[in-house]
Amino acid sequence: MPYAPALVWIRAALEPRKQVAQWAIIVVIAVLAGYLAVLLGDPRHFYTDDTEAQYVPMWQLLGTELRAGRFPAMVPWEWMAGNYSLEEAGLYNPPQLLVYLLAPSFDNLALYATAVKLVFSAIAALGVFRICLAYGARAPWAAVAGVAFPFSGWFLFFDEASWFTSHTGTAWLVHAWASAVLYARGRTGPIPLFVFLYLALTIQYAFPAVESGLMIAAVAAGEYLYQRRWAPVLRLLTVSGLAVLGAMVANLPILLSSQATWRGDVSTIHNDPFLTVPWSESLNASLPSTVPAFTAWWGHVQPLPMVYIAWFVIPALAFIDWKAAVRTAADWSGIALFAVAALMWTAGPGAIGPLRWPARVLPMLAIALLVLVCVLLSRYGVFAASRRRYAAAGALIGLLFVRSFSAAPKLLERHVLAVAVVVALGAGVVWLARTRGITAAAALTIVATFPIAYAQVAAAPATPMSYGFPERRSEMTAAFPDFGGRTLQLADRIMVRDEERTLAATYGSIALGSYAKNLGLQYVNGYTPVGHAAFAGLLCMAWDGGTCPDAYRKVFAVEPSTDTPVVDLMRLDRVVLQRAQHPDAGEKPAPAGWKFVRYPGHEQQIWVLERVNPLPSPGDLIAHESGVHATVMPEAGLTNRATVSSGTGGRVVLSRLAWPGYTATLGDREIPTRAVAGVFLAVDIPPGTQNAQLTVTWRPPGLSISLTSALLALIGIGVLQWWFRRGKRDTEIGPEPVAASPAPVEQPATVEA
Repeated sequence: MPYAPALVWIRAALEPRKQVAQWAIIVVIAVLAGYLAVLLGDPRHFYTDDTEAQYVPMWQLLGTELRAGRFPAMVPWEWMAGNYSLEEAGLYNPPQLLVYLLAPSFDNLALYATAVKLVFSAIAALGVFRICLAYGARAPWAAVAGVAFPFSGWFLFFDEASWFTSHTGTAWLVHAWASAVLYARGRTGPIPLFVFLYLALTIQYAFPAVESGLMIAAVAAGEYLYQRRWAPVLRLLTVSGLAVLGAMVANLPILLSSQATWRGDVSTIHNDPFLTVPWSESLNASLPSTVPAFTAWWGHVQPLPMVYIAWFVIPALAFIDWKAAVRTAADWSGIALFAVAALMWTAGPGAIGPLRWPARVLPMLAIALLVLVCVLLSRYGVFAASRRRYAAAGALIGLLFVRSFSAAPKLLERHVLAVAVVVALGAGVVWLARTRGITAAAALTIVATFPIAYAQVAAAPATPMSYGFPERRSEMTAAFPDFGGRTLQLADRIMVRDEERTLAATYGSIALGSYAKNLGLQYVNGYTPVGHAAFAGLLCMAWDGGTCPDAYRKVFAVEPSTDTPVVDLMRLDRVVLQRAQHPDAGEKPAPAGWKFVRYPGHEQQIWVLERVNPLPSPGDLIAHESGVHATVMPEAGLTNRATVSSGTGGRVVLSRLAWPGYTATLGDREIPTRAVAGVFLAVDIPPGTQNAQLTVTWRPPGLSISLTSALLALIGIGVLQWWFRRGKRDTEIGPEPVAASPAPVEQPATVEA
């Protein structure tokens, strides 16, 4: 048969792909099994802290807006957290939009949050799997690294449990890393790297963006050391630059609006001990009982295994042929460079502009060490019987025990048990590798992840910032008052006792964080990591939407330049007072024009103030006129119009927060906008204005620049892809392929003398 050699060659080429696909499926199934183990330890593990108070309610609101045909870059009535061009919303990230679109269809919020996080954890695991393969790891060991990562300490207990943007950003970053290596080595084109970097950069969270830059720098340096050519490095940096240009639509508004927010000072660098991890702690990565000693929410000794990576990662160092590994160090130098950079970052400074709490970089260290160890095990692993290697492994485990005992000596029994578990598992893996092959050894390594994750989660205390929100929206809505119109709540979550965090008590009357979004109610309050600094100062409102006791006086105080109460400038329909914070408010006279209204069944938790007479012209954005006659300005999205006249000149104050990005036109000419009290958007109307149309529009700052840069990025990546395909066609022209030898059959390791 004339085509037999070619068929043999094709079949041999497909065999490794088939094995990789099989192990990729195993990775996904293993992550699912690990999630089930975690849920057995704590059914609410993936629905706590910021997830329940910020992200899941935001998914509900943004999904509702998208289903109504509105792109929610700004939700104006949500004063505290409504500028979603700045919030961690990822509005230009297609997978994020899919999460939002699906969210309103789910009543059980904990179930939906867990399902979403499972998907992104599987994506992250497959990304780590791909990195290992890109550096030449065998599929079983690559799968070990991929499965281990989602159950590493910091990622499991913080990013997956609470901080969703870090979770998703990391999921895309690891795929960008794999694609960067493959592109630099000519094995794939530029589009995968561009797409994954774009996804990591459009999460709108600073850490994944900076970590992506650090990763690209490490890969570029490593590839130069490996290939000794500048061309691959320049190609890699060019695609990365194009991804940055494409992602400007998500990030430029943040930079241009930063001075109005709490995050305005981006140049400050300072150090403090909070969540700064000493190197000795961050390297204590393989004892499941590890509880590190550094300053955080629980004091000096933390009750969670924050620095844990995987039970095998440190003992495995004893089973690597380091002499052979060092001879090819240039090949894997990019991994080592990234690991060193991450390790240095975890130790400080405490804050670099908006990048605070260096412990947040621990997942990057986990990725780097898992990839490095599994790549070296694949290529230089030696599992033959050797007293020297067994002694080295024992010494490493002993060091882990000493470090863990030093940090938390009261947990001696747990540390001894953990040592016994690691020794037993390690002995089993080495025996399987020697007698049954790498596949069996990798399988045991993966399976051991599940009971360890269960034990760690089951033994962990509740997150100190957990809100304990109910899980079902239908139950929340049925218990909560039907507050129509715009509501401002004056409350503080610190005043809520643990036993009151139930629907029958607090959550039937008070909306902490962004709880009101779950209910479909229009609350001024909301959870925000960004914050409009002037508005927060006006009502002493915190990041979680809570207020100080003096906010009651402030909201009914008169703004001097307009001689109008703040509550009227905001055009509020209702003010809800937490009784624990304002115990006597309802027993005193209500402010002028307002009355206390009873809501049966809720009197134990709240006082409710509503207007004696409803606001005239509901939906009118004009809150104050001075020397101007204006028609009603109906609230109609982000472009609003009214007809104005002024003989001597005057001012119109709108019930809008003065975010950067507003423009005003009078007729066919642009006029400046300004802020009243640093908070309220205002427009000065020039003298002699007669029946002119005033148009006020908000758009994300720098939108035209961002769209232009995105177009240039797409053109650039198209050119690079064409160039790559042209080069591939040139190299593919050649003689008919010859038959290849079948893929080698895995053999048990030989016994070392």
